[in-house]
This record gives sequence, C-alpha cells and structure tokens, in this order.
Amino acid sequence: MAKPVTALLASYPRVRPPLSPEHRALYVEHHRANRLGASPLQAMALRLESWMHRQVSAGWPSRTDSILEIGAGTLNHVAYEPACRHYDVVEPFEALYADSPQRSRVAAIYADIRDVPPQNRYGRVLSVAVLEHLTDLPAVVARGGLLMAPGGMFQAAIPSEGGFLWGATWRCTTGVVFRLRTGLDYASLMRHEHVNDAGEILETLHHFFSFVRVRRFPLSLHHLSLYTYVEATEPRTEACAAFVHAVEAERR
Repeated sequence: MAKPVTALLASYPRVRPPLSPEHRALYVEHHRANRLGASPLQAMALRLESWMHRQVSAGWPSRTDSILEIGAGTLNHVAYEPACRHYDVVEPFEALYADSPQRSRVAAIYADIRDVPPQNRYGRVLSVAVLEHLTDLPAVVARGGLLMAPGGMFQAAIPSEGGFLWGATWRCTTGVVFRLRTGLDYASLMRHEHVNDAGEILETLHHFFSFVRVRRFPLSLHHLSLYTYVEATEPRTEACAAFVHAVEAERR
C-alpha cells in the first residue's frame, strides 16, 4: 500500500545501505562500464535503455531553447538533443563526464542542483535513469519545478523499480553475470543505488506538479514494464518553494 504523501516526503533524506569494501573497490569501474556498454550484456541493456532517451527527446521537441539535465552521468543523453541551444547539467561525479565527447556542448556543469542560479529558467528539466538514485528526491524535484520556464516540462525516464518484470530481468541477467565475474551479490549494489521505487517517484511528481502523464515499456502495466517515462507540467510553485524552504531551514 502506498504511503500518504506526507509520510513519503517525511522519509527523506534517505540513507543508502552501505557497500562492502569489495563492492566499493569496483564501484566506479562498474558504473562507467554500465554507461558505456563495455560488455555485450551491458550493450544490450543500453539498447533497451535507449527507449528512455528517445521518449525524453521526443517529449517536447519545440522546447529546445534551454535544457537542464539532472544527473547527466557520462553526458550520454546530450547527443539525443541536437537542436538544443543551451544545455546545462547537474552531475557531481566528474570522473563520469571528464572525457565525454559531448562535453563541449554543455554550457555549465553544476555539482548540485542547489548550485544552479535561482534566476535560471529552462524550457525542459529532465533526467534519465536518475530519480531512483536520489536520497533527496523531493527536494530535487521541487527545485526542478522552480527552475522551469513558464509552459515548461519536467521529464523523467526511470526503471520500473518495484515491478515484477524489472526485478526478474536484472536478477536473471546482470545479477548472474555480476556474480560470475566478481563473486559478489548484485542485489547489494542495487539496494545501495536504487533508494526510490517507481511508485514513490510518481507520487512525488504528482505532489509538486498539476499534470503528470505516464508511459511504460514494453507494456503499459507497471509489473509488466521495464521502464517508465513521465511528463510533468504546471509546477505547484508554492508547494515547491515551501518544501525547498523547509529543507534549507533544517540544514541551517
């Protein structure tokens, strides 16, 4: 049963389950290999994940004047937005994008969404396979809503975390290969990485935006999908501002 939204928001910020020393030792290498498709299985996963990139890039093609991407990683989504005139990103992990061929197309890189100048306005605020990782999900979504230009769109593509097909697929593919290659449990890595499930992400977006539209792949049911694409418009700016203010007050 889904949590009431007040209880859900109060569960943040979340704390990641710790990784073992063995998991930590190969963490960066594994993350980069996943993003770059270093193995045949990882390359196949990237081909499937391209559905998420295509959904985001096709979501509102007329709003390509300015984009803010949250959690840009290796900058692999930038190539899907060839018409964008101003592309900013939020990415704290410099090792992921340092040698990216797309680096020259990015105007500004911020380590934290709090570093984005509050007067900036973007036609689209987007993320691909990121929101499930955020320990401060509601704060990031609320700040994204405040950074949107009038008539803009918040777009998110995420794995259908918490669904049957998503869970069965990674356990039977990546999980098996990871254990054979490293001798380690892949579920521990997933618990560390994916601190939000798809239902929690959708509930958060519904709280901060007036309109939320959802598509899934390959089938429309949550438990029979691998990925979920979400478009959110008309941010509830008072709710966004109030939540951001409350978070900042707690930090002081």
